[in-house]
Amino acid sequence: MMRTAAIVMAMAALGACNREPQVDAKNASVAEVAEKVRKSGAGESFVRAGLWESKVTIEQLDVPGMPPEIAGRMKEMMAQNQPKAFKNCLTPEDVKKPDEDFFAGQNKGCRYDRFTMGNGKIDAVMRCGGEQATQVMQMAGTYSPDAYHMQMSNKVEAAAKGADGAMAQGAMAMRVRVDARRLGECTGKESQAG
Repeated sequence: MMRTAAIVMAMAALGACNREPQVDAKNASVAEVAEKVRKSGAGESFVRAGLWESKVTIEQLDVPGMPPEIAGRMKEMMAQNQPKAFKNCLTPEDVKKPDEDFFAGQNKGCRYDRFTMGNGKIDAVMRCGGEQATQVMQMAGTYSPDAYHMQMSNKVEAAAKGADGAMAQGAMAMRVRVDARRLGECTGKESQAG
């Protein structure tokens, strides 16, 4: 869940409300998108540096083969164990020149099917692949220098061998809402659950 919040914070740091520039990319690596954002010249028109607080709400959780009552309990447990609020400090450097890790964490196997940001809106689909699983994350929302609201869906499809040696497919899907706001300047006590 912290990784999801970090990605959302990264996405939120990419835009300015109702101002140019716009960033559009299709079938692009995370590094290519980061470079387009850096070259866009927006600089200080991105969201403001400072202390941000984000709240993550799980809206849907589907796990194949799991009975609905167990899935309901799992969702309930996740909601109880997730932070009520996550605080993170965005430095001026994060805002002005986001690097590749800023967009996808340490996962280098990700590519954007599409990435569009501008005029206070963001819409992106990122696909991360590996031998064991493929993850597709869709993000859409609005942002301003002091707040953002994001709907995210995450689908993980895992391949596993059954007892007979045949590949069996399974997919987990989750939809979350993230609401965030800038609280002020950084305090040195960031990355704490509230």
